[in-house]
Amino acid sequence: MDAAMHKFDVENLDLWYGQTQALRKVSLDIEANTITALIGPSGCGKSTFLRVLDRMNDLIDGVRTEGKVLYDGTDIFGEVDVIELRKKVGMVFQKPNPFPMSIYDNIAYGPRVHGIKDRKALDELVERSLANAALLDEVKDKLHKPALGLSGGQQQRLCIARVLAVEPDVLLMDEPTSALDPVSTAKIETLLDELKRRYTIVIVTHNMQQAGRVSDRTGFFLHGELIEYAATKDIFFNPKDERTENYISGRFG
Repeated sequence: MDAAMHKFDVENLDLWYGQTQALRKVSLDIEANTITALIGPSGCGKSTFLRVLDRMNDLIDGVRTEGKVLYDGTDIFGEVDVIELRKKVGMVFQKPNPFPMSIYDNIAYGPRVHGIKDRKALDELVERSLANAALLDEVKDKLHKPALGLSGGQQQRLCIARVLAVEPDVLLMDEPTSALDPVSTAKIETLLDELKRRYTIVIVTHNMQQAGRVSDRTGFFLHGELIEYAATKDIFFNPKDERTENYISGRFG
């Protein structure tokens, strides 16, 4: 595929936490408007890699990286405004983390920080973000009620809406359904299929069935290395590396 279609190009990425190397020579490209799943056992480096893409690891003392990560052709470790990068590359975490304020104020928070003060513009943005997160119909009559009163699945969709409200380009999701029940998980998986028309999505998941259902491409990490990266159907049905096959078939992990 033409490199211009790549949202990210990662070349020979190494990362250390102090003396401990967490990522080793990771190279991959992530295409625009696709869902990429990262799988592998606990501690294999997949969440660390995810946090590289919005430079969230910068917040940890003693982290050092080498290699190249290009976002739309620009090196994110170069002369880049990290605040702007994190606006464009939004993160949804494992556990829903609504702010202790109303549903409306949760969504409006980011746009207000970025300078949007007009009430009509905020109203439209809140409504659009909730609609895009498939939550508007459930909460439209209680926008000024506390967000913490929502169910776990609704809270996670609220957190997705909160990220969408700052109009990102990429959504990073770190185990976004692991704390949710099967019905809420199914709603978010359906939502992901809708969202990839407008966004590029990278999802870390322990749930291999989920990776198989939602993603276009899958990367398998082990001991900080990207062992295999290919179309999801090839990873699951025709893996090239014996370690991938052993993990997929449940022989370890």
